[in-house]
Amino acid sequence: MKIATWNVNSIKARLPNALEWVKAAGPDVLCMQEIKCVDENFPTAAFEEIGYHVTVHGQKTYNGVAILSKVSPDDVMRGLPGNEADEQARYLEVVIPAGDTIVRVASIYLPNGNPVPGPKYDYKLNWMHHLKNRMQDVLKLEEMSVFSGDYNVIPAPIDVHNPKAWEGDALYRPETHAAWRPLLHLGYTEAFRALSSDPEQYSFWDYQAGAWQRNHGIRIDHHLLSPQAADRLQSCTIDKDVRAKERPSDHVPVICELDI
Repeated sequence: MKIATWNVNSIKARLPNALEWVKAAGPDVLCMQEIKCVDENFPTAAFEEIGYHVTVHGQKTYNGVAILSKVSPDDVMRGLPGNEADEQARYLEVVIPAGDTIVRVASIYLPNGNPVPGPKYDYKLNWMHHLKNRMQDVLKLEEMSVFSGDYNVIPAPIDVHNPKAWEGDALYRPETHAAWRPLLHLGYTEAFRALSSDPEQYSFWDYQAGAWQRNHGIRIDHHLLSPQAADRLQSCTIDKDVRAKERPSDHVPVICELDI
């Protein structure tokens, strides 16, 4: 089973690229972030025409997450439990039937948190607290679970071109790392680093200052796998070529494959 995550940075602006990539890559599940539209404005029909079921948790102009799947999902959850007051569309969870088993998949758009200090950073850390609670509860189900998305977290110096330049940024602050590590300590595996220790492997390049051309990137798009899913992990790759397309997102797809 191929599970991909991709912050498309506006599905309206990236629809041709998204359709081209989905047709070529053929993921079984695609978690999208930052779709920037309400549910009814998502181009559902375009993806249904190429064989996907579409589940959306949208928001006008900002944020928004979606999950495309080749099979119809069950148990749809929009928003993080315990965080019902949050009006931002950043979390979508479904159960994907897979033969005689299931895979629970979440699409995550974790808050950026800048500027620091301030309410946006407080919101980020609070959101991560609620995410940890949900991930802890899911572990009790003893299922294959995959939490995929744009975490807006640079995990380590190896995951950023110039670590010094990011010191103090919400994506790289000590408090952010202190909220990230407990997600792994619960028992989750970060798929890409479980298989690769290669440097200069990024999933985001800013539109400014020739960041893409000079490979001045960061790795902030991740798959976190429950132990049951990690046992089935076969590969995790970053599809960098998508960034070179015309009118690209500043993120690229990251694909993990499970042996199911």
